[in-house]
Amino acid sequence: MSAVRARGGVVDYDVIVVGAGPVGLMLAAELRLGGVTVAVLERLEQPSGESRGLGFTARAAEIFDQRGVLDRLGAVETSPMGHFGGVPMDYTLIEGGHFGVRGVPQHRIEQALAEWAVELGVALLRGRDVVDIEPDEAGVTVVTDARDLEVFTAGYLVCCDGGRSTLRRMAGFDFPGTDATREMYLADVAGANIRPRFIGERTDAGMVMSAPLGEGLDRIIVCEDGRKPTGRSAPSWTEVADAWQRITGESLHGANARWVSAFTDTTRLVSQYRRGRVLIAGDAAHVHLPAGGQGLSLGVQDAANLGWKLAATIRGWAPEGLLDTYHSERHPVAARVLRNTLAQGTLYLTGAHMEPMREIMRELIAQPSVVRLLSGMVSGLDIRYDMPYATGADEPVWLGRRMPHRTLGRTDGDADGGQVRVPDLLRHGRGVLIDTTGDDAVAAAAARWAGRVDLVRGEWAPAPDGVEPAPKAVLLRPDGYIAWVPGAGELSQALTAWFGADDAGRPSGRHD
Repeated sequence: MSAVRARGGVVDYDVIVVGAGPVGLMLAAELRLGGVTVAVLERLEQPSGESRGLGFTARAAEIFDQRGVLDRLGAVETSPMGHFGGVPMDYTLIEGGHFGVRGVPQHRIEQALAEWAVELGVALLRGRDVVDIEPDEAGVTVVTDARDLEVFTAGYLVCCDGGRSTLRRMAGFDFPGTDATREMYLADVAGANIRPRFIGERTDAGMVMSAPLGEGLDRIIVCEDGRKPTGRSAPSWTEVADAWQRITGESLHGANARWVSAFTDTTRLVSQYRRGRVLIAGDAAHVHLPAGGQGLSLGVQDAANLGWKLAATIRGWAPEGLLDTYHSERHPVAARVLRNTLAQGTLYLTGAHMEPMREIMRELIAQPSVVRLLSGMVSGLDIRYDMPYATGADEPVWLGRRMPHRTLGRTDGDADGGQVRVPDLLRHGRGVLIDTTGDDAVAAAAARWAGRVDLVRGEWAPAPDGVEPAPKAVLLRPDGYIAWVPGAGELSQALTAWFGADDAGRPSGRHD
């Protein structure tokens, strides 16, 4: 157990994360990589085994790859072809682009993340339903009603308890947005004997999707035009089969439903991601129509962004304002996802009168520039964060973007030797400075931050045809985003902006 201390039944951690879904588990592991103590409190005694999601976007796949989680999921398949609002398009026009990893149920993702988090030393405490929180200037007290009342204290609390979050209300986060306008059904069924409709199929009565899950199971989604929201979480299988038949003319009444659920196009986003010692991430912070598998992926990216910043703040080396960049970077990304999912829902789930707009979208998507824009938006590969110390007309195009997963031939005598991929360099959640210039000044600057940044020297493997060569030198944040390249100001300025004072000047942290 990774407790700092225990006294009188009260256990202290640096961070308490509430919710053991993919976002909470990912965040907890990121925090442990950063060297702080973490407990995850989960209401359920055991994982539910249900999986609303069946995959994740290209950017989430890159983040999982950076931490070795992708390997834990076994063989995965990606799809080059996807859609925007039901209009097919090729997602591979962006380097590293694809429509996402498909066919990986959420319970498998949660299992892999839980195993990784526990190996790192996260205390995963199930059967703990949080009934009260008391934040103050020094930390947060958390009360659960597991068996007997338990009291936990932590320096920070992060709410990762999903779209129906109770912690969001307890902590005082507002949740503005729009209410549901339609209700849709989701089910896993056996014995359906239906053909796949991977990106969906429209009729005059609505839209259906279907995809084989293996072992005789199919995942179906049913969106009937005019179906108003009822507030239910689980309709009957008969209702779902009736709606499927009205849309397609096919009967699924003889199939066996393993589980049935309902969802809506409710669209909401908290106004702030932090209230003092309490932060929020994942579906607790944003809910939207699940178009393109963006929900889980958006939350995983929240976790990757927040984890190293919160750990740095606790350990005492974070530069001033670093934790505030969690909100300033992630809130606009979520707002953009909400816009694109609303647009896709309007385009795809509205009746026949939307057909002229769909036809125009087909014409637009024939243009490569439009495909790059929309695929970058849905995949998350076009995210660019502000680097305030290096702005202006001459700001290099790479700065603030994610580093594509290129290969480097190492020349620095590292024990691994040979070829190494960029995600392998990010395994430990530290900053990485990749230098192919051989300039001693780069190495000298990196040496002053050796406690938080790894220097890797080598030569880039040739870039694929039509792809821009990688920068000669590049500073990567722990989440894989580019914080400096030559021409973006002084390297020492970028190191200070993201990693604090150099080793000689920084204060001794709480756990150093």
